[in-house]
Amino acid sequence: MTSSTPDALWSAPSARLLRPAGIAWTNLDRGRLLTGCSLAVPVGARVLIASEPEASGSVLLRILAGLSPSRRGEIQIAGMRHGWERRVGYLGPDPGVRSWMTPRETLWLAADLLGLAAPDARRRIADVLAWSRIPAGDADVPVRRGGPALRQRTGLAAALLDDPEVLLLDEPLRAIDAAERRRVLRFPGRRRTVLLASRYPASEAGLVSHVALLRAGRFAMLAPANDLAAAGLPLSMQGIVALAELRAATAGAEPRRRSPITAP
Repeated sequence: MTSSTPDALWSAPSARLLRPAGIAWTNLDRGRLLTGCSLAVPVGARVLIASEPEASGSVLLRILAGLSPSRRGEIQIAGMRHGWERRVGYLGPDPGVRSWMTPRETLWLAADLLGLAAPDARRRIADVLAWSRIPAGDADVPVRRGGPALRQRTGLAAALLDDPEVLLLDEPLRAIDAAERRRVLRFPGRRRTVLLASRYPASEAGLVSHVALLRAGRFAMLAPANDLAAAGLPLSMQGIVALAELRAATAGAEPRRRSPITAP
């Protein structure tokens, strides 16, 4: 898998001058799950989103992916409000892959929808099949014969096909062995921004640079992941909540430490 698309985007003069966030959203609203939710994520961050209630993280990613509506609010990628929709890749718990299609057929269909020329599509399909570790033998059999693991790998390959700058991952690849899952989810690209919503934070160790707590519809905390270890807390829901409460309790006692992630 290459990372040429992010390089092309961030080489634009306006991006070099203004240094916009990789992805940002303001005042997203979805009833009790999101209430004026805002966040700006810098380019290249790998952010774990832990949420209370659990469904709010999933709803947020679906809105950012354009799969669900928000009652209000604005989303920007690289400071642009329009025109960068194809720069976002999404993989949810249900990858949306037709069980009667083969992985290769699924990817060719995705390539057609993206408008990729045949030579480019062929190269990209080979790249994402290799990255997702779909063997040649499995690439040409119906997905249903490979079970949930092949279905999820195919969904991941489709999400990576257009080499997106921003990847939105909602409980991804749970049907795959834990060690293999971590290997596959270590995406290349210094400028590739990843948001990962997870009910099992400990399983994301080594994959994320920051943790965020989405609580009662708003972000209660944004912090480097290593702040957990510095506070003697585990990478778990309890640890993330405890760190948020610790930071809230000490916020007025000392100057707030600057974070590479900001929440309006």
